[in-house]
Amino acid sequence: MPSRPSSLRSIAGPLNSNPPNAQTPTGPTHDHAPAHPSGLRQSYTVSSSYSSTSDFERDGDEDSGAGPSNDNTVRSVTPNERTGLLSQERGHGTFIDARTVSPSNASHADSLPGFPFDAPTDTDLDFSPYNSESPNGEGPALGKPKHKRKSWKRQISSHITTQKMHTSRDLARRHGVKDTPGMYLSYYLPVLVWAREYSWSYFKGDFIAALTVAGMYVPMALSLADNLAHVPAINGLYSFVWNPLIYALLGSCPALIVGPEAAGSLLVGAAVKSSVDLGRGGDEDRVLHAKICGIVAGMAGAMVFAAGVARLGFLDSVLSRPFLRGFISAIGVVIAVDQLIPELGLNHLVAKHPGIGHGSSVEKLRFILGNLDKVHKLTAVVAGTSFVVIMVCREIKRRMQPRYPGVAYVPDRFLVVVLTSFLAYWFQWDKKGVAVLGTVEAASHQTFKFRWPFQPSNMQLIRDSMGTSFLIALLGFFESSVAAKSLSSSEPFAGIQLSANRELVALGVANFVGGCFMSLPAFGGYGRSKVNKATGGKTPMSSILLSLLTLFTILFLLPYLYYLPKPVLSALISVVAWSLIEECPHDITFFLRLRAWPELALMTIILLSTIFFSLTLGMAIGVGISLLQVIRNATRPRIQILGRIPGTNRFENAEFFTDSPDRLEFIEGCLIVKIPEPLTFANTGELKSRLRRLERYGTNEAHPALPRLRQEDSNKNIIFDVHGVTSMDGSGTQVLEEIVRGYRERGVRVFFSRVPGGKDSEVWKMMKRSGIVDLVGGEGHFVSDVGEALKMTEVEQEE
Repeated sequence: MPSRPSSLRSIAGPLNSNPPNAQTPTGPTHDHAPAHPSGLRQSYTVSSSYSSTSDFERDGDEDSGAGPSNDNTVRSVTPNERTGLLSQERGHGTFIDARTVSPSNASHADSLPGFPFDAPTDTDLDFSPYNSESPNGEGPALGKPKHKRKSWKRQISSHITTQKMHTSRDLARRHGVKDTPGMYLSYYLPVLVWAREYSWSYFKGDFIAALTVAGMYVPMALSLADNLAHVPAINGLYSFVWNPLIYALLGSCPALIVGPEAAGSLLVGAAVKSSVDLGRGGDEDRVLHAKICGIVAGMAGAMVFAAGVARLGFLDSVLSRPFLRGFISAIGVVIAVDQLIPELGLNHLVAKHPGIGHGSSVEKLRFILGNLDKVHKLTAVVAGTSFVVIMVCREIKRRMQPRYPGVAYVPDRFLVVVLTSFLAYWFQWDKKGVAVLGTVEAASHQTFKFRWPFQPSNMQLIRDSMGTSFLIALLGFFESSVAAKSLSSSEPFAGIQLSANRELVALGVANFVGGCFMSLPAFGGYGRSKVNKATGGKTPMSSILLSLLTLFTILFLLPYLYYLPKPVLSALISVVAWSLIEECPHDITFFLRLRAWPELALMTIILLSTIFFSLTLGMAIGVGISLLQVIRNATRPRIQILGRIPGTNRFENAEFFTDSPDRLEFIEGCLIVKIPEPLTFANTGELKSRLRRLERYGTNEAHPALPRLRQEDSNKNIIFDVHGVTSMDGSGTQVLEEIVRGYRERGVRVFFSRVPGGKDSEVWKMMKRSGIVDLVGGEGHFVSDVGEALKMTEVEQEE
């Protein structure tokens, strides 16, 4: 065995000493010293481990600093959520200004290198660093904390404010910023920000944008309600009265326009059809259909609002892109097939075959192909011409807008609606077999009648619509989130910040209020929001003006839409269906180029199940598969075995070098394992088995049927790099304790490197309370980097 340097003899005791009450596992003592010590472990000096400035402080990659242990030493403070950069560091009874701290010389024999000692804070104390004069009169002396009695206002505030508010208050006081309740109220009510900063220079653009959006999408709301949701057409207009108005007050994306969507309307129609199939009412029961619409919208709003209060804004990342693309494309196909029946004038035949109206898209296609000889020609011509005109205008605007931005102001759909309504009136198309919109009124014959959706008499309908409401809430929020993130890059008000949780609250309140008036579910849409922004809309005032224009339409313009041909409404919906489908080929080509077969399989499954069976089944399968993928990724531990790059002190994941193993070297007798994520109940289930696989094969990719490839002696020292373990729950700590205990019972030495946050972190406290610190041999087995742990494995053996 190589001779030990004299410097090591002076620190051997502290290295191997355990706390008085520590319980070191008993077991046989083995000689684990390697025959040829590695370069990383061949020298171990006092200066390398026990300097006044720790390795944590010297290494820019580390988050923590070391602190000395005697009473006369200034302890460095690591920022944390409670005090961070706000509070003053303190030693034992002495407060030091953070800007003038300098380390003092002290003995390090009884302290662990690499751990910071955060100063505890007390928000009930008024700490004043200079509260008395020094005895020699040379300046202010460092004082003791003075207790400050709380007023009743402060006591109430301490109960209703959050930890972030406390931290923000201290930060504002430090920087001389006025901290007022109105500041927080403005954050949660963005209207207080933009209304105060609004100027008339915005009004012209907001009004033109609102007028353009109303001309294009108010007729669309009529179409969605009448053709997809199977509710009175006026219920679609209600969504443009209440929802944009409330979102303008609460929403955090000024350019977002809230309104009914094709997917949500189709799901409402599915709920209406399901209710009819269950015998709750007939196909012509307009009151029941409107009631179901309000219940679905109200429940969707309540779910979204509850998610916002519970801070579940991260849910917009649950659904994968392939799922959304597959489901949206499937919705486009379903809508296109559904609209073929009214566009060809086959509604009177569907009434004679009730199963067709509630059947799958394949059954409807079979019905259409079998009745092509009974198509109403004038209806088909009106629908086809309207569709072609709108698509041509859409393409012309897309090509010309880069050079002539003014073309975005042309309300082509509104012009088509007005022109066809006039032609239907002039040529009396209604008497020639073309269905017209007719009188548009509420089912109860009372405009804006308030109806509480959660009445006890509606409990059966509520139970029937629960699943549909959840799907609408989930899909609507995701689409709104995508639109808001795309539009929030250039907001005119710096005081309004996009927040997923506040978006949930705003959308939830808007839909809940809309549900009380039996409106369609309404969420943010990227298409109309982009039109709003392109035509001059910059502030939420455009949403308020849109609500007023829709209200004006309901009160004064609806009689003039009596002769609006329903085939035109179907053509408007078909344009939407086309826009939902047209992006699918691009995504399919992209995934084919990547050879992403699981994503393509998911898209195919959703598309086929929706077309051949039902929209609800396709949605359920897609959500189920997406959630299983999320759970699978969340519960799979990502532990790695590390090896050293020759000639350096860098350690890399060995699995990256499977094709060229000579580019990485392993340390004899040591297994270095990196845990790059928090340990929770979700991802520790397979931790033991994966560690065992690393011990046997050196990689997680090996099949367990292989014989053992790594010798037992290669695992006599286990070093855990836990820099990524920023938190641990009780279950994760218990599993880690069982793993460490198993190693110690086998005579394996265990070291921990780079514990995040040092001794003031919750991770360290969990390890201390669970007994892991005592199991491994005390605090000396917790070091600042992997290289130091490697040196300590050899030093312990020399002892």
